[in-house]
Amino acid sequence: MGDVFLPPVIAIDGPTASGKGTVASLVAEKLGFHYLDSGALYRLVALASKKEGIDPHHPQELGDLTQKLLISFKNGLILLNSEDVTEAIRTEDIGLLASTIAVHPEVRQALVGVQHGFRVSPGLVADGRDMASVIFPDAILKVFLTASVAARAERRYKQLIAKGIPAKLTNLLEDLQERDARDSSRGAAPLVVADGALVLETSELSIDQAVQAVLDWYQAKNP
Repeated sequence: MGDVFLPPVIAIDGPTASGKGTVASLVAEKLGFHYLDSGALYRLVALASKKEGIDPHHPQELGDLTQKLLISFKNGLILLNSEDVTEAIRTEDIGLLASTIAVHPEVRQALVGVQHGFRVSPGLVADGRDMASVIFPDAILKVFLTASVAARAERRYKQLIAKGIPAKLTNLLEDLQERDARDSSRGAAPLVVADGALVLETSELSIDQAVQAVLDWYQAKNP
């Protein structure tokens, strides 16, 4: 018996609003790979916990809830217990709640199996905070995608305004700094540059340039 073949994984980590979701989904599209937005999983837990009225500081209850959720990504839509919640999980308050509950090891542990389940043929592009460091340490390519806080706040601001959601740049800047501090300092799977990860600084890059950089790195690893 030889080794079990595991489909290749490109793991892309980075801070909030670094553009990793857009880059990862486009890389997946170009390669014909599956795509995992792990941040959406934490947002789904946040939304479900809000609906159930669970305190974000009760890790055991959150962990139990997480194990019962039915999550699927279909045709660009995100379904929670068969309900389309694609837009509902993208609000700023759900984002903040997700960042708060993501510090709990009970929640992170409950989601490990869910995330591994996305690793199917022909391959997977996964983005998040701990894809390369914790969830897929054997990824063929590990990327840490980052940008200055100012560049990220500006991007988030433009995204929200384009969706007709009122936003203040100064508030977004403060929010991102707080999230960065929380994500980097938490005990469970903090945001770090994983061993062997290539750092992609995107403050001055277009989305297309960032996508091409990742594809070039993948081609070099997988000639």
